[in-house]
Order: sequence, then C-alpha cells, then structure tokens
Amino acid sequence: MNPLQARSIAFYLPQFHPVPENDEWWGKGFTEWINVSKARPLFPGHYQPHLPADLGFYDLRLPEVREAQASLAQEYGLEGFCYWHYWFHGKRILERPFQEVLASGKPDLPFCLAWANESWSRRWLGEERNVLMEQTYSESDDKDHARWLLPALADTRCIRVYGRPLFLIYRPTHLPDARRTVDILRNECIRAGLPNPYLLGIDAHCPGTDCRQFGFDGTLRFEPQLGVLPLAFDDEPSWRRLRQNMKLGVISRELKVYDYADARRLMSRTQLAHPYFQSVCVGWDNTARRGKKGVIMVNNTPEEFAKAIKIAVSNIQTRPNEEKLLFINAWNEWAEGNHLEPDQRNGLAHLEALRDVVISGHESSK
Repeated sequence: MNPLQARSIAFYLPQFHPVPENDEWWGKGFTEWINVSKARPLFPGHYQPHLPADLGFYDLRLPEVREAQASLAQEYGLEGFCYWHYWFHGKRILERPFQEVLASGKPDLPFCLAWANESWSRRWLGEERNVLMEQTYSESDDKDHARWLLPALADTRCIRVYGRPLFLIYRPTHLPDARRTVDILRNECIRAGLPNPYLLGIDAHCPGTDCRQFGFDGTLRFEPQLGVLPLAFDDEPSWRRLRQNMKLGVISRELKVYDYADARRLMSRTQLAHPYFQSVCVGWDNTARRGKKGVIMVNNTPEEFAKAIKIAVSNIQTRPNEEKLLFINAWNEWAEGNHLEPDQRNGLAHLEALRDVVISGHESSK
C-alpha cells in the first residue's frame, strides 16, 4: 500500500433523515434534501441545484448507505469521518446515524466527533437571532457530556493523535469557561482509564486564535472563513457589490459571488504565529438554504480543489515531527454546495483529486 501524504479527515453532516425537531420547525419529513432539490440558478452559469450521483438521495438511517459512504471514502484516500455532534445541555439531535455506527461497530471506518456548540437559528447561521434551539452550558452538563463521550473515545475506530483520542469543539470562545470544560473532559477520560484526549479548538468564529490559551492541545484553521470576504455578511444591495460581481460576469447588486481560488487566498492570507492543523473546503454555495442572501463560490473545479490540497499537503510535509492531519470540509454538506460525495456535474472528480494528492505515488503509478 502506498504511504499517505496526509491523514485526511472529512467533516460529516448526520442530517439526512427526518427528526421530530425538523418536522416541527420546517415541516413533516424535512431533511436537507428538500432544500437541495428546490435550489435554482440565480445567474447564467450558476451551478444549482447540486444533485447527488452515485449515492443518490439517501437516508442515513440505513446501514447500507453508511457502508457505501465508508467504502467510497476509503477507496479515495480518506482516513475517516469527523461527525458533527449536537449536544444541547443533555439533549442530542441528529444523533441516530452516529449512535448506530457506534453501537453496531459498522462501518469499520475511523471517526472522530466535533461538537457543534452553537444555537440553531431559523436563518441557518448559528447566530443568536430567530433561535430554534439555544446552546447553554453548566459545570454539571460538562460532566454529563464528558461521560456520554467516553464510549466513543474508547472505541477502537476513534481517530488518535499521538496515541490520544481526538475530539474537536467548533466554538471554543463560546464556552463560558473553556478551561473548565476541557479539564472535566480530560479528567473523566483519565478516570475511566482512557488516554488524555487530544482536543482541538476550531477557529471558524475566532480566526487567528491560539486555542491552547483555553487549555486545548491545538487549533484547527477552518475553511471557509466567510468573514474575510468583502460584504459576505451584508445582505443589502450595493454598487460596490455590483462592481465586485461584474469581475466574475455576474450583473447583480444583491448576490454575493466570489471566485474559489481568490476566496481561499484571502482566507489564508494572515500568517499565524502559533501551530495549527489545516483544513480545505471543497466549495461553498448556501443559496439552497438562504436563496439570494447566500454566499456563492464559483470556479471550485476539481482542478482548483486539487491545487488547494497540494498546497496544504506541501505545508504539512514541512512539519515532519507533527501528525499529518488534513481536514476536508466537507463530505456531504449538500445544501452548502460543499461536498466530496459525487454529484451529477463532477461525478467522482473531487474524490479523485484528493486521492491523487494524498496517496503517495498514485499519479506515478497510472
């Protein structure tokens, strides 16, 4: 087997099955496939809707679907999935897919969890407006949460970094007492006879932050960092936006359109003084959720994605004494136009691009 140039891990959205909360908020039987299938092009050449190819409009309650996803991921060089984990003061949502993975031992694919510790809002922005489910915290809940996590962190499939089970937290600065939270998690693991967990804070909402100051072991530099894109969070039409869009051939004062390569350059422009692990986004287009107020990246071709992966892997190779983790955002964020899973436009091309870079010697063996 060829050696891996990077330990690539893809973020995984466990949303594609109905749950009572989404039935209440969005209508009976709702899943993201509803948003995905209703999306429409907003300008000539706009790629919408994103429709699945090989795996179809799947239901994550089916073990056959989860096995097919795992087989595809392994075939194209992914080490495993990082499942988004939703914990609201003891209440879990969208828990069934991972719970069945954990209980059944299948698929036999490495995994880790990332706690998406933010409130759910009707605007799909993780903000504190139009809140559907509020994220709250307490010391007792930290203990309950840590104890719930123990079986996942003890599982032989749990991804390890320096021999320690990996766990990520999406909004470290959202925690009222981050050191308390991470100390409780560490202490509960050690008390249970597990190794001290390797904890990463994700800087999606605190770019440039060294999460070690909060007691984490390191930081994941997250993509996309939409906040660095001019006018990305301004929903009002403007002439400045028109001038910006016209450079991409889009005549609109309202739409938020960016070139993928240019956007990624802006996201990585700031040099960080602290060590971090890298991530690369496949693309971005959340108009399936937010319509004309969504953010659209164009030209996120498999070729441009391959360039992004090559740069990331090259950077990883310059740090020979560190674990070669590379996070891919995402495996299946279909309503964000951000997925490795094959679609009807590009097929397997993004997966092939990933494989050709992360599996050493693959290209030369063709």
